[in-house]
Amino acid sequence: MELVTLPAPRITFVGEGMVELRQAAGDDLRVGYGGDTLNTAIHMARLGCDVAYASALGNDSFSPRLRAAWEAEGLDCSTLLTDPARSAGLYAISLDAEGERSFSYWRSDSAARQFFALTESAEAVERIKRSDLLAFSLISLAILPDAGKEALLGLAAQVREAGGKVAFDGNYRPILWDDRKTAAKWRDLAIAIATVGLPTLDDERAIGDASDVQEVAEHWQALGCAETIVKLGAEGCRLPDGSLVEPAAPLQPVDTSGAGDAFNAGYLATRLAGMDPRKAAMHGHELAGWTIMRAGAIPPRDADAPYTC
Repeated sequence: MELVTLPAPRITFVGEGMVELRQAAGDDLRVGYGGDTLNTAIHMARLGCDVAYASALGNDSFSPRLRAAWEAEGLDCSTLLTDPARSAGLYAISLDAEGERSFSYWRSDSAARQFFALTESAEAVERIKRSDLLAFSLISLAILPDAGKEALLGLAAQVREAGGKVAFDGNYRPILWDDRKTAAKWRDLAIAIATVGLPTLDDERAIGDASDVQEVAEHWQALGCAETIVKLGAEGCRLPDGSLVEPAAPLQPVDTSGAGDAFNAGYLATRLAGMDPRKAAMHGHELAGWTIMRAGAIPPRDADAPYTC
């Protein structure tokens, strides 16, 4: 009997990739790129997944370089549009002595905010509808105008109705929202559409709805997201069945930027490969651990990179 090779699941991330400025030696700054969904998308592309990135770049000198770099990482950029009137967003990372980071942003008029308003977006949306997995975050929603938020949630609903999966990370950045109540409203609308939820306990506490991991899990699952994995930072994560999975060993981070994004990539890629949530969480911790021991949200590959499922 001739074996039939099935195509790899098609994954699309929606969000914003930006120019990144981060501390190097001394007071020097190094230019790179990052963004929560972009970080996860690149990690998954490195894991061999079929990944597209849906967003918009601008007409500035950085945008072509960003596109070329993301394509070199293996991302399909056919849904990465260009806004001729705007530029790419910019952010800077500052690190303290423990590797914890703080952010400064210049993204209020970035091209990514106009993704659903651009003429080419209709064609991009048709491609995204055919995804086996659509992934986005609360930041993806935050940067969009209300019409764009509704368009993204409607697109996610169409993917789910067609039999695809929807992954949602409740990545809460207060500076991007008018108030916590508004952020919580859009978060809950997204949770109700998602099939895989990836909240972080600290974010859920900050948004004001939950005080502990059990309350977070119950809130997300009650809204319809059965496969909810609550991220607990260095303490590990809570699986949908209520059990906890800890990282293999404690680490002293060099840079915690992108830790949750790397976990998401390891978890989602392993689940798409048919493994159970526990194995997926272990791989997520492994990839996050590798990431935080190196500088930058998306460190360059090296011999120790755990890019196998």
